[in-house]
Amino acid sequence: MARKLYDWDQGAELDEHSKRKHKILKEYFRQYLITRCQYPQQERFRLAIIDGFAGGGLYKCGGYGSPLIFLDTLNSTTKEINVHRSANSMRPIQIECSLIFNDDDPKAIPKLKSDTAGPIADIKENNPNLHIQVSFFQQKFDILYPQIKQVLIDGRYPNALFNLDQCGYSEVNPTTMKDIMDSWASAEIFLTFAIETLRTYLSADREKNNVLSDQPELLEEIYSHLRDGAEAINKKEWLGISEKIVFENLKSIAPFVSPFSIHNPDGWRYWLIQFANRACARQVYNDVLHDNSNSTPQAHFGRSGLNMLSFNPAHEGGLYLFDKESRALAIDQLHEDIPNHIDEHGDSISVDEFYLGVYKETAAHSHDIHKVIIDNEDLEVLTPAGGTRRTAHTIKTSDILRLKKQRSFFPMFPEKD
Repeated sequence: MARKLYDWDQGAELDEHSKRKHKILKEYFRQYLITRCQYPQQERFRLAIIDGFAGGGLYKCGGYGSPLIFLDTLNSTTKEINVHRSANSMRPIQIECSLIFNDDDPKAIPKLKSDTAGPIADIKENNPNLHIQVSFFQQKFDILYPQIKQVLIDGRYPNALFNLDQCGYSEVNPTTMKDIMDSWASAEIFLTFAIETLRTYLSADREKNNVLSDQPELLEEIYSHLRDGAEAINKKEWLGISEKIVFENLKSIAPFVSPFSIHNPDGWRYWLIQFANRACARQVYNDVLHDNSNSTPQAHFGRSGLNMLSFNPAHEGGLYLFDKESRALAIDQLHEDIPNHIDEHGDSISVDEFYLGVYKETAAHSHDIHKVIIDNEDLEVLTPAGGTRRTAHTIKTSDILRLKKQRSFFPMFPEKD
């Protein structure tokens, strides 16, 4: 699928799916900054933002494109963070950010420079705690990436957030994304591509699609949909098996991959996938999706608890829309899933290790996970000093989750024949 070209000279139209993506991006980026700047001892935070398909800035309707969203959110959230720090007798934090805006459309970058000139000047003049450096490029992203990497290495930026809103699929090489995630411990990627381009993942050699080897009827069905050129994919089972294929093909890029789709009224047309190296990033992203379920619905088909893709779409699984009903189902399932997960480790596990395991494959809200941990009669949360946690919001990564009594799901030693 070729990348959509916008008429930046005459005024680009802002599609509904783009509005939804932008709202999630804005909300997540705000929470990202708040989370990364929360420690009283911090006085400086450094990051790089790379917008690989930045566009021309303002749309015809006056809506912000992603570069203006990043600049506006940086400005407002830096002020918000420092107002909170001042109210709590903490020193202000200085945020240093390198913003790299790239688009290979020759009409986009001149307009973007013009549209961002005012916000950049305002930040430099009126926000003494935010220090930005903005660079513009006009190049194919995969060709430009080695230069971007060297800029970040030379500038010693430990935190890198890549927004890769490519619209199609083929403009970002998975090898490039893997290199991004391997190069920075605190790297994150937001990748957008159209569900129609799932055909790219389905090799003509079906033997390579071992994800579906035990479900030949569904494999044939998904091929028939793609052969027919179906764009609006409304069948829940189709979404489920598509999500499994995407996840299986992309999960090696990063420890945490969220293969959720944007739910439009006419079907699931776009994936908005987060790649992260840290469980906390996936946790925050899940919570943002839940908080925006009414205005920016996301869709996941599968289990609502842990191990979200461990199911057969032909016989089980359901549509998870990150709303109240979905969360209620998740809570019911988590009451069984969480003790089972701990039981697999013995009778106890650190909260930090628990997060590392469960956030690889769950769409659940962090509050729901914590609520179940506290409410479940088979579980207890122990502090490093040996005390017991009584409320969900006090759970720390240094705590220990422990089964209150020995569970007997599996024999300790298998019997010999």
